[in-house]
Amino acid sequence: MARDTAQAAVALGGGHGLFATLSALRRLEADLTIDSLTAVVTVADNGGSSGRLRGEFGVLPPGDLRMALAALCGDDEWGRTWAEVVQHRFAGEGDMRGHVVGNLLIVGLWELMGDHVRALDWVGRLLGAQGRVLPMAVTPMDVTAEVRGLDPGDPARTTTVRGQVEVATTDGDIVSVALDPPAPQACAESVDAILDADWVFLGPGSWFTSVIPHLMVPGLREALVNTSARLVVVLNLEPQEGETPGFGPEDHLAALFEHAPELKIHTVLADRGSVAHPDELERVAASAGAELVLADVAADDATDRHDHARLAAAFEGIVSRV
Repeated sequence: MARDTAQAAVALGGGHGLFATLSALRRLEADLTIDSLTAVVTVADNGGSSGRLRGEFGVLPPGDLRMALAALCGDDEWGRTWAEVVQHRFAGEGDMRGHVVGNLLIVGLWELMGDHVRALDWVGRLLGAQGRVLPMAVTPMDVTAEVRGLDPGDPARTTTVRGQVEVATTDGDIVSVALDPPAPQACAESVDAILDADWVFLGPGSWFTSVIPHLMVPGLREALVNTSARLVVVLNLEPQEGETPGFGPEDHLAALFEHAPELKIHTVLADRGSVAHPDELERVAASAGAELVLADVAADDATDRHDHARLAAAFEGIVSRV
């Protein structure tokens, strides 16, 4: 449902990858290219502060939701201060060591309000977030993976690995991923945001534990397949140890298609310097009817991190061409 002026965008993912996408899209919102921005966040983390809070309170893991909220904070003093506060991790040697202020705030509001979405909206209002943050599902879940190569006596045998941290750090080769429970309930507001969007951005991030899990939630997958929004897939800059060792950009894209072959993709965005075989990547993208866009989006000081300003410029170019 494209409009003549500003448009609604939804970004899906988790962790640092989603943080980069949101930071870039917020720049487009500031110049009115986008007037509505929603983050739909993976909620399967079982490590660190999030995992501890999840285990103790039986809630969704708050960490990736917190990072998305921080990414949407404004560039004024209020926004910068609150972004720093919610990202602050306690030191010391006691029980609070390793917990993050924003995680505790989110879980506290969940307890008080009994409503995941309402509580996150309140945190967003406190932070002055320039957009909305929603969970991809309202059911606590785990990521599982079929992994090949963990049995020295039978390298071809696959083993089931459970847990986001365990999948992300496995020594084997991930064949496929799934969720447990296998059909978690999608967040209704996330489904509505995708169906009402003009643009949907998927990735970058941990491919098997932050990006592809969105396609494993039936209600979310149906919305992604049926939305009239243009879907942009943002590829990682390099393979991730544990999850995607040896993967090139075309392998990341092929893995996405294997898990959701019916997905209709408008654009695949990749960093020019990260693509060794552009013809092959273009062929894989074209197989799904997608246009390949190569741009310089990597940070100068890191091989695995997107530059937010360059990513925003690439997004602007994609959106403005339509």
